[in-house]
Amino acid sequence: MKFTATGTIALRALRRNPLRTGLTMLGVIIGVAAVIAMVAIGTGAKAQVAASIEQMGQNMVMVISRAARSGGVHLGGDSGVALTRQDYDAIRQEVSGLAGATPEVRAMGQIAAGNQNVNTTIYGVSEEYPAVRAWRLERGSHFTEQDIRAASKVAVLGQSVATNLFGGGDPVGQVIRIQNAPYEVVGVLRAKGANMMGRDQDDMVLVPWTSAMVRLTGENHFRAISVQAENAERIPDVVAQIEALLRQRHRIPDGGEDDFLIRNMQDMLEMATSTAQTMTVLLGAIAGVSLLVGGIGIMNIMLVSVTERTREIGVRMAVGARGADILLQFLVEAVVLSLGGGLIGIGLGYGAAHLVSAKFGWTTLVSLDSVALAFAFSAVIGIFFGFYPARKAAGLDPIEALRYE
Repeated sequence: MKFTATGTIALRALRRNPLRTGLTMLGVIIGVAAVIAMVAIGTGAKAQVAASIEQMGQNMVMVISRAARSGGVHLGGDSGVALTRQDYDAIRQEVSGLAGATPEVRAMGQIAAGNQNVNTTIYGVSEEYPAVRAWRLERGSHFTEQDIRAASKVAVLGQSVATNLFGGGDPVGQVIRIQNAPYEVVGVLRAKGANMMGRDQDDMVLVPWTSAMVRLTGENHFRAISVQAENAERIPDVVAQIEALLRQRHRIPDGGEDDFLIRNMQDMLEMATSTAQTMTVLLGAIAGVSLLVGGIGIMNIMLVSVTERTREIGVRMAVGARGADILLQFLVEAVVLSLGGGLIGIGLGYGAAHLVSAKFGWTTLVSLDSVALAFAFSAVIGIFFGFYPARKAAGLDPIEALRYE
C-alpha cells in the first residue's frame, strides 16, 4: 500500500473522533507551550543580567575596600578604609594596560533646587568616570581634571534626580545645593534604568571626588577604585598587577588576608550568566515533564484505538494489507497527533511568553533553538510512544482479528 493512501486512512481515523483527537493533542500542546515559555523566561533573565552587568562598564575591574572587623565581626561594606589617595595615584602610575581609572566616594544627602528637594546618593568620582563606566551624557559635559584639582563645586545629575528637581527643564547651568553648599550643574547623564537588583541607577549625583572628600564626607579614603583595561585580554594581567601593588603598599605578608577585594566584570558576567543558564535548564526540564506526560497520553489513546479497531485491522489484512502498512498507519496517527500539538503549542508558548512580558514587565526571549528543540522533541515523542501501539496492531493475527467482537 502506498504511503499517501496509508496517510489518508490515518487522517480519516483521527477525524472520526475529533474530541478524542483534541484531548490527546492537548497534553503535547501544553508541554510544548510550557517548554517554550519557560525557556523564554530563563533566556530573557540571562540576557537582562548580562546587559545589566555590561552597563557597569566594559573591561572594568573594581577594587573594593574589604569590610573592617571588630572582634571577628564584619562591620559592613562601607567600613573598610584600605584604599587611599596614594593607592589611587600608584595604580594610575604603576599599573600598565589601563585605559582609565576613577575612585569612588559615596555619601547620602539632600539635594535642593528652588523649592524642590530630593534625597539621593552622591558619588565623588574622577573626570574619567563616564568612560570607565560606559555612561554617556544626555546633555552638557562632565567635569574636568582641573575641577578635580581645584575641588570645584560642580555636579553631573542622573536622569531621575534631574527630572525630580527640574521637571522638563534643562538643568545645565542651574545651581543646586548639596548639604547647603552651592554646586553648578554642568551635565546630565543618559538614563540607564534599574540594575539587576532593581535599584534605580539614575537616582544619583556625581561630583569631583576631591570636593566630596572636603565638603561632604570629611574622609581621606575611597570606598572603591574602578579601572578599565585596554582590552579584555589585558584584564588578568591588570588584576595581577593591582593585587601585587596593593599587597606591597599595605605591607600584607605572604599568606596574609587582603584588606581589599578585586572584582572582575567578566568573571561576574560569567557567574551571573551561568546561574541564569542553570535556571533556564531547570525551568525547561520541569516543563519537559508535561511534554513527557503528553506522550504517555498519546500512547494510552493509541492502545485503546488498537483495541477498538481490531476488527477493522483484520478486514484490512484480509484484503491484502501487510503488517508494515498497519504499522505505518498507526505510527502516522501518533506522529500527526504529536506534531499537530507541537505546532499549536509553539504558537501558544510564543503568545504566553509575550503575555508574561507585557503583564509582569519581565524580559522574555523566544529563541529559535528552543522552538526547534520543542518541536523535534514532540516529533520524537510521537514516534517513541506511538511505535508500541502500532507494532501491536501490526502483529495481530488476521483470523483472530476478524473474529473479534
